[in-house]
Amino acid sequence: MSQQREPAGPRGLSSQVLKVAELTDYQPGAIVSRTLIDKATGTLTLFAFWEGQGLSEHTAPFDATVFLVDGEALVTISGKPFSLKAGEMIIMPANEPHALKATKNFKMLLIMIKG
Repeated sequence: MSQQREPAGPRGLSSQVLKVAELTDYQPGAIVSRTLIDKATGTLTLFAFWEGQGLSEHTAPFDATVFLVDGEALVTISGKPFSLKAGEMIIMPANEPHALKATKNFKMLLIMIKG
């Protein structure tokens, strides 16, 4: 798996209407991420997953919300699989194991609130 990071924001992104799906592109065989907000209280990151790519099971110390902007993904939380399509979201509870896999190319916003 290859993971690429695009330049961090939000320079130039604030106070304007954004087409989220256009803020990052798919890269064959890779996962691309772009941080839109990175503050002590939380983060907003846009990811683009190529079909078949994923993040292996892991935990995070904070609740995280995954909102699919495009495509389809399989999200597994504590061993339970959830199929998501564009326009759907799921909340991954803190400290519960979770994993993601692209059943088709997909883009997601990962919203993590730390406070």
